[in-house]
Amino acid sequence: MKVGRREFLKGSLVLSAAALLAPKTVFSQTAESKIEILINEPVGKINKDLYSHFIEHLGAVVYDGIWVGEKSKIPNYKGIRKDLVDNLKKLNPGVIRYPGGCFADQYDWRDGVGPRDKRPTRVNFWADTRYKTTKAYEDLQDGPQKYETNQFGTDEFVTFCKMVGAEPYLAANLRTRDVRVFMEWLEYCNAPANLTTWSTERAKNGYADPHKVSYWGVGNESWGCGGDFLPEEYAEEFRKYTAWLPTYGVPLKLIGSGPNGGDVNWTRKFFEGLAVKGNRQIQKLYGWALHYYCGSTGEQVANQYTENEWYDLLERSDRMQNLIEDHWQIMGEFDRERRVKLIVDEWGAWHKQDSDVPAGYLYAYAGTLRDALVSGINLDTFQRHADKVAMANPAQLVNTIQSLFHGYEDKFIMTPNYHVFEMYMPHAGATAVRTEFISPRVPFTRLDAQKKEVPASMRGLNGSASINGRTVTLTAVNPDAKNTVETAINIGGAKIASAAARILSSTDIHARNSFDNPNGLVPRNEPVTIGAGGQLVYKFAPASVTRLTLTLA
Repeated sequence: MKVGRREFLKGSLVLSAAALLAPKTVFSQTAESKIEILINEPVGKINKDLYSHFIEHLGAVVYDGIWVGEKSKIPNYKGIRKDLVDNLKKLNPGVIRYPGGCFADQYDWRDGVGPRDKRPTRVNFWADTRYKTTKAYEDLQDGPQKYETNQFGTDEFVTFCKMVGAEPYLAANLRTRDVRVFMEWLEYCNAPANLTTWSTERAKNGYADPHKVSYWGVGNESWGCGGDFLPEEYAEEFRKYTAWLPTYGVPLKLIGSGPNGGDVNWTRKFFEGLAVKGNRQIQKLYGWALHYYCGSTGEQVANQYTENEWYDLLERSDRMQNLIEDHWQIMGEFDRERRVKLIVDEWGAWHKQDSDVPAGYLYAYAGTLRDALVSGINLDTFQRHADKVAMANPAQLVNTIQSLFHGYEDKFIMTPNYHVFEMYMPHAGATAVRTEFISPRVPFTRLDAQKKEVPASMRGLNGSASINGRTVTLTAVNPDAKNTVETAINIGGAKIASAAARILSSTDIHARNSFDNPNGLVPRNEPVTIGAGGQLVYKFAPASVTRLTLTLA
């Protein structure tokens, strides 16, 4: 019998209210949760660029994480770490953003091209700060993490992108370089060989064919390290930088420097600043970049947290939903045709670095199961809003916050975040469909500004679903650290012929991978039993990310 959506929601809400009053026991099984996958209500195609990445000259992201040098004993392809290339390629990444981040706002791209032995050395400003670091600049060991050698620049970056099958995305410097430098960078990347001075220089450097870079960030965090602009001022800078740009036959996808978290005033005032010159200004925009970090908790150490701090971080990660909806609403007031999409090109948690790497490896840590759930929560959020979000890039790829990889010299591992990206791959290119999750909220306590415990709660089981032919992919995060969630799954009246599960979970909420134990936390596959009439009731493990692959009858 087909269950109507209204009846489904009505019954589920009654069950959810009762569940909030029911006592919990360790690893208890609750039967009140429901999921309805509405396969006839498409949200939009899931852009593979939701599975994009971001790298910056910060700590050991580039030097050691990516670039080891052609003469290194560490296996490499043209100086780029082989293990990184081989494993990232498996994820079929969409776009990689470079060179920052705040580093982009001090960067001159011309420093990073030409013979490497003639490239200048600069102080990397990320090393010259005590922001969340354990040592002062003068105490850090000398090396490329402290003194930028520019051995990895535009050509090496584009080569890296080609190796892993990703599109390059370059962030221009609006704070310390003028429009001409931006236009010359575009010329160097995209002009046909030997057509101009800069394309001739590119060919001389060994790259005769144009790099064909479509994605360009017009500044980065212009509300902060990118110039401390007011939104009206940044709108003027954007108009100036984009007034006329040669394409050299490459379609340009310009991305504006969007808000810091929930700063809706930045979004509104920027779009007002474009609209005063007419709709054609807004039409220049491909995307509007939203940055949001859910931060850390307690002592801000990646693998040290209480159960309440586990929930605290996950609840703050789940705020991405409201941020997307709030900014999207304002954008629509100026962009009636909905041409401009959101680009969430910095997201994730932000902890202090681990002790298994040198101090100069700023914020480098391997992450835990908690960080994996942060990844799952965000990816599901983006997919539920596939009609609004065109690209998303966790910060960052390797050897720092929310990384998929962790390396030091010849040691190299995949973090739990890597496995979440692998699990979610079938969504890319599929059609996101409306999905209703009805599950009890999870209560916890958090500390207020006066360090007093206050009651709080977060959404329970939640996720997203997509359809591709007769295959439905359902991904879900169960943030409950102790309780299995028994859930009835309905697919708009359709019958399920077969199902399979892939799960990332542990009885230890601090589970992680390390150099000594690289497979401490990896996904496992489990069979799924389908009930009579193609019905499915599934038990989602505590503290888990789960993918269910459902084949329709």
